[in-house]
Amino acid sequence: MEYVSTRGGTRAVDFEGALFSGYAPDGGLFMPQHIPSLDRDTLQRWSSLSYPELVKELCSLFVPARLVPRNVLNELIDRAFSRFRHKNVVHLSRLKDGLNVLELWHGVTYAFKDLSLSCTGQFLQYFLEKKKKHVNILVGTSGDTGSSAIESVRGQKNVDIFVLLPKGFCTQIQELQMTTVIEDNVHVFAAHGNSDEIDEPIKELFADVDFAGKYNLMSLNSVNWSRIMVQIAHFFYAYFQCTPSLDTTQLPMVEIVVPTGGGGNITAGCIAQKMGLPIRLITVVNSNDIVHRTVQHGDFSLAESVKATLASAMDIQEPYNMERILWLLSGSDSCLIKTLMEQFNISKRLKLPEDLHRKLSETLGSCSASDQDIVGAMRRCWEENQYLLCPHSAVAAHYHYSRPRSFLCLSFLSSIPRCCLAPASAAKFQDALLRAGLVPQIPPEITALTAMETRSTPLERGQHWAQVLRGRIEAVAQQW
Repeated sequence: MEYVSTRGGTRAVDFEGALFSGYAPDGGLFMPQHIPSLDRDTLQRWSSLSYPELVKELCSLFVPARLVPRNVLNELIDRAFSRFRHKNVVHLSRLKDGLNVLELWHGVTYAFKDLSLSCTGQFLQYFLEKKKKHVNILVGTSGDTGSSAIESVRGQKNVDIFVLLPKGFCTQIQELQMTTVIEDNVHVFAAHGNSDEIDEPIKELFADVDFAGKYNLMSLNSVNWSRIMVQIAHFFYAYFQCTPSLDTTQLPMVEIVVPTGGGGNITAGCIAQKMGLPIRLITVVNSNDIVHRTVQHGDFSLAESVKATLASAMDIQEPYNMERILWLLSGSDSCLIKTLMEQFNISKRLKLPEDLHRKLSETLGSCSASDQDIVGAMRRCWEENQYLLCPHSAVAAHYHYSRPRSFLCLSFLSSIPRCCLAPASAAKFQDALLRAGLVPQIPPEITALTAMETRSTPLERGQHWAQVLRGRIEAVAQQW
């Protein structure tokens, strides 16, 4: 299994090469050269597996045994999930009105990113210890990625991690989960800008190939293929949990609703679909609706500004993983993707070619939700189930509630089970709960954060953020 850039200007790399990369040197994103296709017997065999076992099976398709022997791969994944609070790691809550909520947030930081990043952290350690190597990880976060990435590598001697958070755009809890980690290898920067703005200095440093090579830069954002790979398991697990039986002439369909920011999860869903999993995918966004506009109208263009919403981790205007989805749907046409993305990078506006837009709209459904919609879904879910949704999960629930059974019965979707992915615990979003008139239920580990020491470096507007980062990385390197 080799990995190629979506823009075709970089030589193919193996899993280790993709793992230790951020963006590909040509500005693209790494993807498997071939997507494995699964037959019915394999799906039948996998249908009774636990979530960790599914992760192992899926990773073994993308990580050759010559790089990581299967028994070692199994051990790394078991170690990755050892800190999760739920015995099943991932849990499906079956609620009223056919609302199935797949809880992906039982890890250390109460967010779905713990699932992929805990595994990615283990893969990193395996190769770093083997090669006696040190890396510098650069991460931009809209809320949850930073804390999950920090937890995956905190205290490790062969890794330094540099996290940029958008000051004022995260919740207090999200910020504290990053700034309260006082470790020599953890460097947090509080930037006075939004999620898209903090990606710019990171892209600039990765684009400096000499600097990136000299200091072994890598990313743990969902530009990193390893995260996408692990997240494919969400869709297989959701499918098997929601399917009554596979003993039918035609494999049953399941609709999976995916809250979308940077697009890593929905990309994983598209890959699962391409592997042969019979799922219908719905990507749901907040008022920052570029993905929705792209699916509906082929309009991949920035709005005038990022809107601050209750679903703050999805306040993103440049969902970089759309490049991976477009590459998949174009038949791996790297020339086309290079042309399209270069056009977008210059003008921040792109009208998809008609054929590519048709394939996208056939692959994905979409929906956007306002803050009012989010609050309404949170309230309804509590009133009907005494179940608290985070605002991101509520975006998915809004889609479910706005498409009642009476509507679905008019179409072929009437008999299709639906599963909404829940990316974070409601405990991390107290302000949103209060806005909905609900009472937060706060775990003691989260309450304790407010009394802990914090540490971060401010990045003010007007500063050259990339230069500040560059200087810190160089200074840290002198201490190795």
